[in-house]
Amino acid sequence: MTTPEFAQRLAAISTEINQPVCAYLNRRGQVIRVGVGNPRQTQIPPLELPRYGAERLSGIRCIATHLKAEPPNEAALTAMALQRLDALVMLNITGTGFTRRGGGATGYVKEAYLAHLVANSRQLVLTQSSGMNIPDSALYSSVSPPLSLDAIAEQDFLDLVESLEEEFQREYIAQEVDADHDRVVIVGVLTDDMTPQRFQDTIAELARLVDTAGGDVLQALQQKRSRIHPQTVIGEGKVQEVALTAQTLGANLVVFDRDLSPAQVRNLEAQIGVRVVDRTEVILDIFAQRAQSGAGKLQVELAQLEYMLPRLTGRGRAMSRLGGGIGTRGPGETKLETERRAIQRRISRLQQEVNQLQAHRCRLRQRRQHREVPSVALVGYTNAGKSTLLNALTNAEVYTADQLFATLDPTTRRLIIPHADTNEPQETLITDTVGFIHELPASLMDAFRATLEEVTEADALLHLVDLSHPAWLSHIRSVRDILAQMPITPGPALVVFNKIDQVNSETLALAQEEFPLAVFISASQRLGLDTVRLRLSQLIQYAVDGG
Repeated sequence: MTTPEFAQRLAAISTEINQPVCAYLNRRGQVIRVGVGNPRQTQIPPLELPRYGAERLSGIRCIATHLKAEPPNEAALTAMALQRLDALVMLNITGTGFTRRGGGATGYVKEAYLAHLVANSRQLVLTQSSGMNIPDSALYSSVSPPLSLDAIAEQDFLDLVESLEEEFQREYIAQEVDADHDRVVIVGVLTDDMTPQRFQDTIAELARLVDTAGGDVLQALQQKRSRIHPQTVIGEGKVQEVALTAQTLGANLVVFDRDLSPAQVRNLEAQIGVRVVDRTEVILDIFAQRAQSGAGKLQVELAQLEYMLPRLTGRGRAMSRLGGGIGTRGPGETKLETERRAIQRRISRLQQEVNQLQAHRCRLRQRRQHREVPSVALVGYTNAGKSTLLNALTNAEVYTADQLFATLDPTTRRLIIPHADTNEPQETLITDTVGFIHELPASLMDAFRATLEEVTEADALLHLVDLSHPAWLSHIRSVRDILAQMPITPGPALVVFNKIDQVNSETLALAQEEFPLAVFISASQRLGLDTVRLRLSQLIQYAVDGG
């Protein structure tokens, strides 16, 4: 583990500078890093540690000095877990041992503690096994009782490491990790401008988004802050907690509940040691999976590139030769700048294609208007049941699933409704549109403008609401906020509450009180569809008459 001579030499240096010292050694006993400070202050950044996998330790042990006679504290044990150290040896220095030649007293090692990780309950759990008074606010390793340097030196270090990794290997196999799925830790920040209920709804929605994207949510962490930390969104202590949680659970992805700047992503990844993405990137990933038509794929690619472009950042030297100065002149340009220019060219080309798509859909709408066929756009929060309602009204076979953004490409079908005045059958076109979501990313709003024009050009809207969702009122506000941001004011809307077969009488009564003109249906059970057709007919007549 360490020799008495090496330990005493560290103690002498630590006493001389009156600071704790940490030495990091590999399994061959070579010193690879020395730092002045405690294990928390001197820990190796996650990205610089060997990447051996969840069933392995890092192959590094830390020999640390401590100027007080006490066992490793919470910060030291957390640092050990974050680095997946083979072991942590804490040398407690007290008193003066002997006088150095030339004067000056130096300390000696009074006692030492040995700490290491243990595996338990299908995850890496740090447990307290020594019976000492260690705080319960964090997860801990096995910590020995006070030992002499001779006892530390007699420890069979390689045998200890091999037995630990055998335990980790068994636990790793027991977890049955699916390599095709990201193992995700969600992080949310509750700020003063959010209600606790709204915050919990946001976290639950983010978990659904991750699940829809194909990830497995292992745990959700949260922090309450008056304002967002400009460098890391959350505080330093919470960053350490996220890193430790990702380490103990074997997570390979951390998802934040808000948009992150490129600098924040870099800072977080450097401290956590796994990939970090924000909510928008999860939504973009879902859209990329869902796009089936050429138009949908075109718009998704445009949104992804517009999101990616500002996140291409250089390190250490100018991004372009145009700035001038030493090191920036000469033929060629950096690879990063080449990528930036290529992306900008591709964005320009995609925007032209989206404009052409807009023009094509505009011609189709004009043709329908020339035939005087009224149109209705189905709008609503994602997973409200719009595609199910379209299938029920028109006998279409649009794909449906209990997932967010199951529908991405707009689908238009012919719908026969009774004329409001004559009660004669009247042909109407109804279009299923992409679902809305709280704080819909701006890049998606821009890229999908051709699709969203189906909403603004429709004679009337059918605003479908999932009444069984706990946040249905918030969903209504979010949809209305997005509609209000559109450049052209959409037509009048009929509010239709769906999934009434899944709600209690109190929720139903509240919705009827708040929205007395709404229609209440169950699209999956085909309840209330005749009422929908009749009310749509009246709404269309109202819109056509210029009401």
